[in-house]
Amino acid sequence: AKAYAEFLTALGCDYDNDPNSSDTPMRVAKAYVNDLWKGRFEPLTTITAFPSDGYDGIVQESNIPVRSMCSHHHQTIGGNVSIAYIANSKGKVVGLSKLNRIVDHFGRRGAIQEQLTVAIHNAVNKICEGNLGVAVMISATHNCVSCRGVKHAGASMQTAKLTGAFLDEDSAKAEFYKNIELASICKH
Repeated sequence: AKAYAEFLTALGCDYDNDPNSSDTPMRVAKAYVNDLWKGRFEPLTTITAFPSDGYDGIVQESNIPVRSMCSHHHQTIGGNVSIAYIANSKGKVVGLSKLNRIVDHFGRRGAIQEQLTVAIHNAVNKICEGNLGVAVMISATHNCVSCRGVKHAGASMQTAKLTGAFLDEDSAKAEFYKNIELASICKH
């Protein structure tokens, strides 16, 4: 709060004499620690994995909302994440909501989208023991593009991290992207 108060003062803001802003330094500090970047201060919750019981196909969830903050300009990033992994018949799978928890945890850290994509991928890869491949794709808009610089609202960025069968086998890669397309149609 003290550091943010100094920042406001450096910008020439007389926040102390504005009844709407007098508590802003504390509000901003609490927002970062308790919400916006809480993924930096809290460990990822325990994600329980279960035996796959012989299932060896693709497990995929798409349209997972992501809200994050770009570490370059501290502006919001908003979009959707698709996660897939190919279970090993003797490996582990996770409950569906756990993929959402992983996205939420890493989204609340502040990162560039490329780093966020890799962090989500690596967490899923580690938790889904024995998987035959992991694929993560994020499609998001960046407030730093729409409100500053070039000011292009609506432009979106796609990043993807694919490993294992998703990288090596065209059919697995094609199924991943086709599932994203189908999920997009179902969403509307």
